[in-house]
Amino acid sequence: MKALVLSGGAGTRLRPITHTSAKQLVPVANKAVLFYGLESIAEAGITDVGMIVGDTAAEIEEAVGDGSEFGLKVTYIPQEHPLGLAHAVLIARDYLGDEDFVMYLGDNFIVGGITGLVEEFRENRPDAQILLTRVADPRAFGVAELDAAGQVIGLEEKPESPKSDLALVGVYLFTPVIHEAVRSVEPSWRGELEITDAIQHLIDHRADVRCTIVRGYWKDTGNVVDMLEVNRTVLESMDRRIDGEVDTGSETIGRVIVEKGAKIVNSRIVGPVVIGAGTVVSDSYVGPYTSVAENCRIADSELEFSIVLRDSSIHGVGRIESSLIGRHVEVTPAPSVPSAHRLVLGDHSKVQIHT
Repeated sequence: MKALVLSGGAGTRLRPITHTSAKQLVPVANKAVLFYGLESIAEAGITDVGMIVGDTAAEIEEAVGDGSEFGLKVTYIPQEHPLGLAHAVLIARDYLGDEDFVMYLGDNFIVGGITGLVEEFRENRPDAQILLTRVADPRAFGVAELDAAGQVIGLEEKPESPKSDLALVGVYLFTPVIHEAVRSVEPSWRGELEITDAIQHLIDHRADVRCTIVRGYWKDTGNVVDMLEVNRTVLESMDRRIDGEVDTGSETIGRVIVEKGAKIVNSRIVGPVVIGAGTVVSDSYVGPYTSVAENCRIADSELEFSIVLRDSSIHGVGRIESSLIGRHVEVTPAPSVPSAHRLVLGDHSKVQIHT
């Protein structure tokens, strides 16, 4: 069994971060989202991985290499334009051959991995198996319709009027019958070859399409809110570890990780928090659900429920929360200017101003 990992896409919902970085490499608890998926694939006993790459191919290849760090053998498959998930299967045909495979979206996050799902698929070997989860707004996802027996009878991609609240999670398991299906679909209204249409083709031709409802934790980390939420979830599962320096004027409370080479000076750190190697936190407060990457500087500031990427500095800015701060960023106070109100008021106006 092989894996097909999708690591292309522009990551528009995470801009401006993704103007200069692949969305799959944005870190959660100081580890790229993509790496969690690769680790899950390796833990499931799959070693051969085809990785679909686009405009950020060079960055992905530099980060993942040949895959040996994860116990994998990675083959890169270029996709010139992001033309849909079914298109990714189409261009990977030669690599996949006639083997079963799991398709994993590189910016998705599933707590607990996929080992059980892969084992179930290997044992029963339906033509396709999809993962579903209940969501508040299914219009943003591929949506499945089930009959009274729980059998999949229909799929739609981002429907205006969803027939259920069951959204497709970004992990799919297929036998080689999917290849004929992806060759049969036409581009959707979005101009893409939709994997939902390919699976619908299987359903229409009475293939064995099964579903598993994910009751654990799943997130598509395509926007800042979800990225911060995944960061919170991962940090909650980490154990306390102090490998760096914490001076006597500092306090660390709860699940705090201070990596080797990091320094905490006259500061208070309340976990869960991870402080990356080479980072210096001085005269500051870093609160729960925060990850600060390597070689950062946090001084005379407060930071909570945030992600700070490597080589950035925050100095003297008071409190920051619910934020995603990119690489090589400098956050400093604005110059002080006289406070004043400028008004253009019509006749008979009444204005109340706090002074």
